[in-house]
Amino acid sequence: MSTEIISGVHATRAEMLLLRRRVQLARRGHDLLVEKRDALLLHFFEAIRNIGVIREKLTKMLDEAYKEFMKAQLVVGLGKLREISHTIPERFNVTERTRNIIGVPIPFFELHVTEKPEEGWWYGVHETSATLDNAVKTMEKTLELMVELAEVETSVKRLAEVITMTKRRVNALENIIIPRLENTIRFIQMHLEERAREDFFRLKRIKALHEARRVEVEAALA
Repeated sequence: MSTEIISGVHATRAEMLLLRRRVQLARRGHDLLVEKRDALLLHFFEAIRNIGVIREKLTKMLDEAYKEFMKAQLVVGLGKLREISHTIPERFNVTERTRNIIGVPIPFFELHVTEKPEEGWWYGVHETSATLDNAVKTMEKTLELMVELAEVETSVKRLAEVITMTKRRVNALENIIIPRLENTIRFIQMHLEERAREDFFRLKRIKALHEARRVEVEAALA
């Protein structure tokens, strides 16, 4: 046995029983971590698939929004578009909450859009065109997809971090902690067996000495 295993070990039955209980707890913890890792991997790969779908939608929506703004520019002119953009107030706000997935806090983003005034629009409709209205509505949908994509990508990053950490714990239990405890238990067991053999031979020798002395005493008395 290596000195790393033997060092600081009390080779007693009580110590061996304590170590066996620790091995049981370590194996139970290992199994729970494996289940957690596998469950997180399912959510992780599902989120990865969603990223591809959302990015494809976002690309198409951005292309559509760009075309709509180009149409609006042709109708009302670039200068008018810039003027309108400077007069429209901030209408978008993103809030963050969290949801729990197998003990892992995952961010949840929500886009809030200020509704248009009850009468009219955010700009003078008589000075613009319906093409601009379509462009603005298309961009709102684009922003929703952007927020959704940011949420999924952040979730993937967070899940990847926790999965990596869980894998390290599983590997540590599987390859270091549990084998070390089992090796220590074997060392104690071998030590106890060796001590039991020594005690057996010692008792056998003492018995033989007592028997020889008894024979001598009987011979002397005869």
